[in-house]
Amino acid sequence: MTLPENAAHEAGADRTFQVDLRGLVDLLSHHLYSSPRVYLRELMQNAVDALTARHALAPDAPANAFGVRLYADGSVVRVEDDGVGLTEADVHAFLATIGRSSKRADRIAEQRGDFIGQFGIGLLSCFLVADEIHVLSRSARTPGAPAVEWRGRGDGSYTVRTLPASARPAPGTTVTLTPRTDAGEWTSPARVHALARHFGSLLRHPVTFDDGTGGPGGPGRSVNPEPAPWSRTHPTPGARARALAEYGEEVFGFRPLDTIELDLPAVGLKGIACVLPEAVPAGRRHGHRVHVKGMLLSEQAEEILPEWAFFVRCVVDAESLRPTASRESLYEDDTLAAVRDALAGRLRDWIARAAASDPDLLHRFLQAHHLAVKSLAVHDDEILRMLLPWLPFETTDGHTTLDEFARTHRTVLVTSTVEEFRQVAAIASAAGLGVVNGGYTYDRELVHRLPEIRPEASVADLDPETLTAHLDPVDRETELAAAAYLARARDALAVFDCDVALRTFQPASAPALLVDSREARHERTRSRLAREQEGGLWGDILGALRQEAPRAQLILNQLNPLVRTAVAIDEPELARTSAEALYGQAVMLSRRPLRPAESSLINRSFLDLLAHALRKDS
Repeated sequence: MTLPENAAHEAGADRTFQVDLRGLVDLLSHHLYSSPRVYLRELMQNAVDALTARHALAPDAPANAFGVRLYADGSVVRVEDDGVGLTEADVHAFLATIGRSSKRADRIAEQRGDFIGQFGIGLLSCFLVADEIHVLSRSARTPGAPAVEWRGRGDGSYTVRTLPASARPAPGTTVTLTPRTDAGEWTSPARVHALARHFGSLLRHPVTFDDGTGGPGGPGRSVNPEPAPWSRTHPTPGARARALAEYGEEVFGFRPLDTIELDLPAVGLKGIACVLPEAVPAGRRHGHRVHVKGMLLSEQAEEILPEWAFFVRCVVDAESLRPTASRESLYEDDTLAAVRDALAGRLRDWIARAAASDPDLLHRFLQAHHLAVKSLAVHDDEILRMLLPWLPFETTDGHTTLDEFARTHRTVLVTSTVEEFRQVAAIASAAGLGVVNGGYTYDRELVHRLPEIRPEASVADLDPETLTAHLDPVDRETELAAAAYLARARDALAVFDCDVALRTFQPASAPALLVDSREARHERTRSRLAREQEGGLWGDILGALRQEAPRAQLILNQLNPLVRTAVAIDEPELARTSAEALYGQAVMLSRRPLRPAESSLINRSFLDLLAHALRKDS
């Protein structure tokens, strides 16, 4: 069956999308914009862009010749500008067509970089707080043009009519909203003024606010009375530094440790980075305040700086960064990547200057943010050379810098885990060994790079043999006297793959030292699995991987009174219990997590010792 020619034509004809405006507004409010408050930012943004176009028509006009006036009295919100205005044709083309922007018109296409907005959907955000938008405009491009009135409603309908020039004597645009009753939170006079200050405090055009009362909040209250703080002149460098610090405190709520001026002329970016006075959790990234041509774009722009720069918070104003469609974040492109790299360079330069000329500032900075600097030094050879000797590490000499530590110890030993450091710190210190805790993020890798900065320094990983070689053996007679006890102790601790030895070492207050590593425990676990799976598939696989499993060592200290008492015990069960108790104490001193069997052993040995004491007393 074939269709008639006219029916086939209709079936293949182009059709026009039908747009449900209410559904579109709901989409904007729940998915594009973070809050209804953006309606005022969009109105101010359109007004400022209109002023930019007006100045292009009158380049010789003073900077403050044209401005923006806001009015809110609780019943209406009005935004009036002295901008380029609209003709009737402009109104039909730009206000009644969703997604088209007057800023895309061919006649001003070459000026697009001067405008904040680029998407032409901002006016729709007004429907988040009002059911009707009233626009009255008169074009500055067409002398003698009449005023044009446009009324748009949330159901998608609109009306346009021309009015006498007297309806709008001067060129420009006035947008008036009658808020819905449920939008009072965003349209009250106090909130409108606060939002205007929030979004527009750095705008370059004059913006004023009027709440209709005639009082302190009456006509002419400036929203942006001063230029950006980095654009002002100051009598001295010290006065400038104080002014920038005060601005940082006003914006972020903390007094900066220091402020770093940011200036990238290639993209028209200026601002400051405020160094946080206290440490922040590793990897936690603060949001930064980014303005585009003076209008606040985002307070949470993490992408403006690299991840390692979590020790600063920035406020910047840029000309060439691209906002996303919601104008609440930055578009990730080559320009943003280049800006991020350039700002990272400014932070490195500041660290270098502090290291070279202000050791007190550097010390206070590193006290708070050594982890951030360590993460940077791992990947940045320049920072590594400058700051590695100054970075603090946990060592057997306490918390100190590598530079000071390397002067005291010709060979710097480093552990691979915090647990290993806890096991050996006291004994290694008493033996004169210099050990650094390499268990924290970045520390072990950085310590091993010390010879790159200090060629005379020697760095090696700490292994059990290195430590035990510095423990003094007991004399032959003492060894023989303790042989029976040591045999019982080895038998009691065989379940933990632990050998027992008797040595003398300082401090005498330490009864025992457990020498064990995470790698050794893993190897013993693998060997045990191989034995349990003997003859099976897993037994073959694990057997092929099996090596001679390294055993843990419980080294008893003959200088300790408790150990001297224990090794003299003749009663087999009591000897066994005392060995288990010494092992349990050594495990707890190592601060590693207890295995269930070890927890059970500690509890059992304590109860057995208590029971023995009670039997003896009775």
